[in-house]
Amino acid sequence: MKVEERIRAFDKLGALIRDLGEESLQSLADRAGNENPWFTRENIQMAFRGLETMLKEDQLQKWISPYSFHQPARKIAVVMAGNIPMVGFHDLLCVLISGHSVLIKYSSKDTVLIKYLVNELCKLEGRFIERIEFAEQLRGFDAIIATGSDNTSRYFEYYFAKYPHIIRKNRTSVAVLNGSESDEQLTTLGTDVFSYFGLGCRNVSKLFIPAGYDIKNVIRNWEPFHDIIHHHKYCNNYDYQKSILLVTQAPFLDNGFVMFQEHKNLVSPIAIVYYEFYKNREELDATLDANREKIQCIVRESDHSKIKFGQAQFPSPGDYADQIDTLKFLSELN
Repeated sequence: MKVEERIRAFDKLGALIRDLGEESLQSLADRAGNENPWFTRENIQMAFRGLETMLKEDQLQKWISPYSFHQPARKIAVVMAGNIPMVGFHDLLCVLISGHSVLIKYSSKDTVLIKYLVNELCKLEGRFIERIEFAEQLRGFDAIIATGSDNTSRYFEYYFAKYPHIIRKNRTSVAVLNGSESDEQLTTLGTDVFSYFGLGCRNVSKLFIPAGYDIKNVIRNWEPFHDIIHHHKYCNNYDYQKSILLVTQAPFLDNGFVMFQEHKNLVSPIAIVYYEFYKNREELDATLDANREKIQCIVRESDHSKIKFGQAQFPSPGDYADQIDTLKFLSELN
């Protein structure tokens, strides 16, 4: 199969997702939600929007143009995460678009949606059937891409040390405010915080705000997201985190569905957003640079920003997790 044929197959998959009817979407959401209560219809719909934006022939062509795929086809094991819907799909895309075969170990929290995408892709291009395999036990592969927590990554690095590998760890995203943001922009930023209940590495878990800025500006503009508290798992986390803050007498602000705490850490628990004041651009840049290994995205409204408010969950094909160029890795296997 030529690379152009692989691109066309994924372009057709993007079109299929774009034209997915309400009944089909609801059926998928029901089944996926039964498997993982965090996977709501709204979050699944957002994940599909991200995929349909990515899976366009012109975008895919531009993405792969710097790479050469003349190496022998290998079998690549992919250990997928299940924190947000279809989060492992990009690795699947990378492996297949580069001409390799994939051995998928999916997360038990996300089987319905991944299997749906694989089945539809194979209907669109039958030759992919021979290149995709699901397995509980990983055997007979040539290289591996594994995504997990900081703890599981240590296990992965030990267990798969002899194979060419990409091992991903925990990351999070941050937002930088300059103090001149409009109410509309601050509301849009809430999408980067509350989508997927904050469970993804591209979710904003911390705000960097200029000294003297009133955090209540943010709190006031996030009121449209209040309904998130009605999700039982999110509400349980909110109640639990609030009880800890009250018992420890830690200072925080609360608007009834999310808490705000001034904190140096980047990764906040579910239902808490950390914030930190910065004095000037130099101090801010030094802080961001010191934490670059833990930051996936920096969202801000400045003219030179690559990711503006509300866009964190819509990466292009070349926006790699952990900033590791997956296609480069796959194109250089020998």
